[in-house]
Amino acid sequence: MKSAVLVIDVQCILFDKEPRPYEADEVVQRINAVTDQARYSNTPVIFVQHEQPHTLLEYGSETWKLQLGLKVADNDYKIRKTTPDSFLRTNLADTLQALNVDTLIVCGYASEFCIDTTVRRAAALGYNVQLVADAHTTHDKKHATAKQIREHHTNTLSGISSFESKISAVESTDLKI
Repeated sequence: MKSAVLVIDVQCILFDKEPRPYEADEVVQRINAVTDQARYSNTPVIFVQHEQPHTLLEYGSETWKLQLGLKVADNDYKIRKTTPDSFLRTNLADTLQALNVDTLIVCGYASEFCIDTTVRRAAALGYNVQLVADAHTTHDKKHATAKQIREHHTNTLSGISSFESKISAVESTDLKI
């Protein structure tokens, strides 16, 4: 079983602008701990960045860049995407296949959009998924707080049993790579 860490959409415009996501700094610290552990064990780290032309998420813009607190190594992979699905119209599946990955460790932003969509798509494609329960986040919404949204998606995703692959939730301190 070979794993890869997938860090989704932890970008300047999404993490640094007020109001910031729930536990923004703590989430970045937890992601750094996960990616440090991954690099120590020679597990690939893949950063996924959302882009949209003519917006603050335009490719290459300052606000599109990865959040400055993230630790990024020269040999980490970067994937560009334009939808909540990190697999749709990207080279993520080809990258994972070339690396012989069968398990994804997922963290990042936004719990109810890109995290949820990518986790479900990964499971549908046959990848086992470990969702890092305390290392994904979002913003408060009218209908629920970001904390409630994170908890809901962590519990919902890890409760799906209809895929042949397994989705589980694990706290960052309990993760073993």
